[in-house]
Amino acid sequence: MFTRDLIDKYITPFLLSDGTPNFSPLAHAIERVAVFYGIGIVATYAYNRIMINVTQGMMMNMRNELFEHMEKLPIKYFDTHAHGDIMSIYTNDIDTLRQMVSQSITQIINSGFTIISVFVSMLILNIPLTVVTMIMVAIMIFGTKKAAGQSGKYFLEQQKNLGKVNGYIEEMMNGQKVVKVFCHEEESKAEFKELNEALFVSADRANTYANYLGPLNAQIGNISYVICAIIGGVLALGKVGGFTLGGLASFLTFNKSFSMPINQISMQMNAIVMAMAGADRIFKLMDEKEELDEGYVTLVNAKEEDGKLTECEERTERWAWKHTHQNDGSVDYVEVKGEVVFNGVDFGYNDEKIVLHDIKLYAKPGQKIAFVGSTGAGKTTITNLINRFYDIQDGKIRYDGININKIKKADLRHSLGIVLQDTHLFTGTVRDNIRFGKLDATDEEIVAAAKLANADSFIRRLPKGYDTMLTGDGANLSQGQRQLLAIARAAIADPPVLILDEATSSIDTRTERIVQDGMDKLMRGRTTFVIAHRLSTVRNSDCIMVLEQGRIIERGTHDELIEEKGRYYQLYTGNAISA
Repeated sequence: MFTRDLIDKYITPFLLSDGTPNFSPLAHAIERVAVFYGIGIVATYAYNRIMINVTQGMMMNMRNELFEHMEKLPIKYFDTHAHGDIMSIYTNDIDTLRQMVSQSITQIINSGFTIISVFVSMLILNIPLTVVTMIMVAIMIFGTKKAAGQSGKYFLEQQKNLGKVNGYIEEMMNGQKVVKVFCHEEESKAEFKELNEALFVSADRANTYANYLGPLNAQIGNISYVICAIIGGVLALGKVGGFTLGGLASFLTFNKSFSMPINQISMQMNAIVMAMAGADRIFKLMDEKEELDEGYVTLVNAKEEDGKLTECEERTERWAWKHTHQNDGSVDYVEVKGEVVFNGVDFGYNDEKIVLHDIKLYAKPGQKIAFVGSTGAGKTTITNLINRFYDIQDGKIRYDGININKIKKADLRHSLGIVLQDTHLFTGTVRDNIRFGKLDATDEEIVAAAKLANADSFIRRLPKGYDTMLTGDGANLSQGQRQLLAIARAAIADPPVLILDEATSSIDTRTERIVQDGMDKLMRGRTTFVIAHRLSTVRNSDCIMVLEQGRIIERGTHDELIEEKGRYYQLYTGNAISA
C-alpha cells in the first residue's frame, strides 16, 4: 500500500498546499521501507546459503543411496541394462532434481506467498478490478495446463533418449578398437546420428511447448494490466466507491506483481516436468529388487581346542562354517575344506529356457576339476552358480556338506578366489590392485603373491614398480600383464576354493609354462575349478568334465577320456570321430 499512501498522503497534499511542505512523515515512511529492504537483503543471503547446503547435500545423499542400492542388485540387472544409461541416472537425472529443489520449488513457494499477499491487498483496494484480474489469471492457468501437459510427455521421452545416447557413446568408446579394425566408423556415425536425432526431436518438442508459456503468460498479463488501467481510470476519475488515483497506481503495481509470480510458476513447470521424468528413472532403479540373501551360515576364523573347532577373532589361516541351526539355535562348526557337490542341478537365466540340465559332479578337497567344451556349452555358467551370481531352478549345490543357499553370500564369496577371463583392474597403484584380494595384506605378502603369479619381474620394470598408477582398466599394461595381476590378486586372498576362468588365455605359450608352475603351487591343497580352451593346461586335472549344450557328456581323467575317443579326444587331437 506504500504507493497509494505515497500519492494520496504525501504527494497530493504537497501539490495542493501553499505553505512550506513538511517532509518528515515522508522521510519516516521511506525509512520504514528501507528497513524492510534491509531485512530482505539479509533474508536473501541466508536463503541462498541454506539452499546451497540443502541441494548439494541432497545430491550427495541421493548418489550415496543410489550407489549403495546398486551394489546390492543382482548381476542379472547389469546384464540387462546399458551401463551408460545407468550413468545417466547418476548425472542428468539427479541434476534435474537438484534444479527443481534449488530453483523451482523455492520459486513456487515464494510466488505462492506473493500471490496470496497481493490478492488480499487487491481485494482491499478494489473488488471489481480484482475480479477482472482473476478472470485473466484463469485464462493464464488454462493455457499453462495445456502447454505443460504436452511438454511433460516429451520431457520424459527426452530423458530416455538421453540415456540411450550416453549408453551408445560408452559402448563405442569401449569398442573403439573393434570399430576401427572392421572399418565400422561410418555405420557407427549413422547409428549415433539416428539416436541423436531422436533426442533432438524429443528435446525440441519439449522445449517448444515449454517456451510457449513465457510469452503467452506475459501477454495475458499485459492485457490484464491494460484492462485494469482502463476500468480503474474510469472508477478513479468518477470517484466510484471512494477509489482514488493513488489506489489505481497501487492496484496496477499489484496487478503486475500478481501476474509475474504466476508467469514465474509457469516457467518453472518445464523444469518440474523434467525433474519428474528424472525422478521416475531414479525411483525405478531404487525399486529394483535387491539380491536376496537368506543365508545364515557364516565364515569365521577357527582354531582347534581339545579336538574341537572353536571360533576366534585372530586370523589363524584356518576357517570354519558357523552353522546356527534354525530349529533349536544350536551352533556347529564345520571346517572349510573345499568340498563342492552338484546334485541334479538345473539352471536357466529365465524359467522358460533351461541352459544347464541335470548337472552332477563332486570335487573333493584339493582336487582340480576342469571344464571343457564348445563355446556356449555352459562352462562359465557352472562356476557362476558356485558363487551364487545366479540361483538354480532345481537340484542342490553343497559346499562342505552345507547347502550354499544357507550360506551368506558375502561369506560364500569370501571363501572363493576367482580369476576371470575378462580381467578388470581398478584405478590405483599396482600394489592396491593386488591388495584388492586381501585388504589387510602386508607389502611382503603382495610381493610373494606377485612372485607366485610370475608378475614380480614385469612389475619391477614399470616406471614406479609396485607404486605405478593404473588407469583406464589398466590400459597402460598388456592383456597378459593384466591377467598376471588378476592371478596375483586371487593368490593373495588365499582361498580354499579357486575358480580359474580361462586364467591363462591371454598369456603366450612360454609365459604360460612358467605361470602354470606357479598356478600349480597356488592350487596345491585347494579345490580348483578350471575352465580352459587350451586343453594342454588341464591334462593334470583329477577330473575333466566335457560339456555340450548344458549337459555333461563325458567325465574322467585325461588318459581315460583319450582312450574313450569321444568328444574330448576330438577336441584334444583335432581329429573327427569316424562313425
